[in-house]
Amino acid sequence: MLGLLVIIVISWLLLHFIEKKNIEVLGVVPNVNRGIQFVIGFIAIVVIILVNIYIETMLLKVEWQSKPINYSAVFDAFVYHIRSALTEDLVFRGAILYILIQRIGATKAIWISAIVFGVYHWFSYGIIGERIILLAYVLLVTGFTGYVWAYSFYKTKSIMLGLGFHLGVNFINACFFESQPYGELIFQEMSRIDVKDWDWLFFNLFKGLFPSIMMLVVVKLILKTKLYPQLEINHHESAI
Repeated sequence: MLGLLVIIVISWLLLHFIEKKNIEVLGVVPNVNRGIQFVIGFIAIVVIILVNIYIETMLLKVEWQSKPINYSAVFDAFVYHIRSALTEDLVFRGAILYILIQRIGATKAIWISAIVFGVYHWFSYGIIGERIILLAYVLLVTGFTGYVWAYSFYKTKSIMLGLGFHLGVNFINACFFESQPYGELIFQEMSRIDVKDWDWLFFNLFKGLFPSIMMLVVVKLILKTKLYPQLEINHHESAI
């Protein structure tokens, strides 16, 4: 919690002294419109991740065993993941991204944010020194995810839609898969078919990229159909 507070203070200082703006430009102060953005993002990605897990289950014949639900652990995991997601979003899609958009344009800023987010996961996953194929895969998958979330921030002028996406990805995956400090909250994998070589590559590319592709589709649909009111889009900025 202290780390999150420090990031908020640093974000305020950067915006105040570099752009003469307050932290409100990040769209972090809750209101009805931003709350709707958050809920849409969370619900959409929950459905997308469950579809992804279903496809994995069918293709690899995964057998799951349900576990007795520890509601206290589920709640603690939810709180942990919302703090974690908010922390990462403020770092990678907060003040620095806003400043970069103002200084070098949205397209370059979003790509920089995406690449840095992907490289960050080399360290968070502890895979520095692993094979180049694994590094490239993680960079591609997490970098593309970072691109979609940065794009969401740019288009909605708020971190809330991306935060809903981010929370949903982390929390639902923690319900099924091993993760630290919370994992396999509701289900535990018992068995699956092993895939190797090209089959492994194609499957993992699909598994890794499918959620981000669908999130991008959701963002495009939201912006096109205006599913909620008062969405602020600056039409004078270059489209990407």
